[in-house]
Amino acid sequence: MTVLLEILGALLFFALIIVSVCLHEAGHFIPAKIFGIKVTEFFAGFGPRIWSRRRGETEYGLKWIPAGGYVKLVGMFPPQVTRRHPNWLTRLADEAHEAERDDWTPADNGRLFSQKPIWQRLIVMSGGILTNLLLAFLIFWAVFGIYGRTGETTTVATVSECMIPASRSASTCQPGDAETPAHAIGLRAGDRIVSFNGTAIGSWSQLSELIRANRDGAAAVVVERAGSTVRLPATRTVLNQVVNRLDPGSTVEAGFLGFAPATEIIHSGPADTVAQMWTMSKQSLYALVRLPVLTWNVGVDMVTGQARSLSSPMSIVGASRVAGDVAGDTRLSTGDKLAMGGSLLGSLNLFLFWLNVVPLLPMDGGHIAGALYEACKRVVWRMRGKGDPGPVDTAMMIPVAWAIGAVMVVMGAVLIIADIVSPVKIL
Repeated sequence: MTVLLEILGALLFFALIIVSVCLHEAGHFIPAKIFGIKVTEFFAGFGPRIWSRRRGETEYGLKWIPAGGYVKLVGMFPPQVTRRHPNWLTRLADEAHEAERDDWTPADNGRLFSQKPIWQRLIVMSGGILTNLLLAFLIFWAVFGIYGRTGETTTVATVSECMIPASRSASTCQPGDAETPAHAIGLRAGDRIVSFNGTAIGSWSQLSELIRANRDGAAAVVVERAGSTVRLPATRTVLNQVVNRLDPGSTVEAGFLGFAPATEIIHSGPADTVAQMWTMSKQSLYALVRLPVLTWNVGVDMVTGQARSLSSPMSIVGASRVAGDVAGDTRLSTGDKLAMGGSLLGSLNLFLFWLNVVPLLPMDGGHIAGALYEACKRVVWRMRGKGDPGPVDTAMMIPVAWAIGAVMVVMGAVLIIADIVSPVKIL
């Protein structure tokens, strides 16, 4: 029964990923149709066709490689451009223009993507990524609002007696371990920290940031204990390895006091959901910048037999496998499973949003950047009393698109293999 639940959970999550992909593409497709742009294909997946059906001028269907999806907007590159310096790059761009001409006829003049006003192109290209952002918000709002999320408070749950090196697996104190500042000044479980170095404390995130930034400086701590305000003896925070907020799988050197906060279940509204998504966005951006390095590390760990980090990147296969593990875990309630699966799907949509914002082809952000550059160029030329400079030829960025595409294919292959051979285990 457990194995069956794991399989069904993985398949259901995979299906929801495909739905997210289709909704992303619909975010491009619907405004393109509204603005009269010719759209010839709407597919989930890449490669050979599994199934397709033509409705009007558009073919809809599924393809075998479930690595995303696409809508084919005719005339992505401007049909007519002028160049003064022919070279290998312009010849490559000309070949791309010639290839596109096979998809349209003179009767389609005025319906090409590149012929539309810049504001319409921006709406079409941003529609997909904004759909991912909206999906992430709705999913997280539902999870945080209905199920709730665990939030740290300014109340002390436990106080560590000693400084335990991050490299040591044992969590008990050993002879020679230094006493923590929190234990030395008599901080107790149940104390609520109301002031740190004269700054009134309103949240755990504020307090944590103050302690980290204090490094090994002087620390004045005031707590509320049994209804009374108590000023604890003067101390100094110490430098220690603490969890990196941008990369929870690593540590950074920062100020350390030596206690763990109490937690509570918070049922979020829209504002808190946005705040939590911003925190996750910073982690996603940090991971995106380091994605090639992180993927390399995954490959090295797989080859050398090292355990997979919980924060390592995953492919669609890995995410589905994690969802299957959650679905098959008998220790979790149905609510727990739905919340964990929803959070995983929300995180995926949020990451896809930031991935597609990257202002380089073949990402949506590359076309958005091209349209914005064209708009700025026209304004500058108009201010200088020059004529219309004409459209910006984004086909000149094809080598960049090829390079990024090749890197993404290699990284995707490494992650898929690693997710099969050495999957991430969160439970």
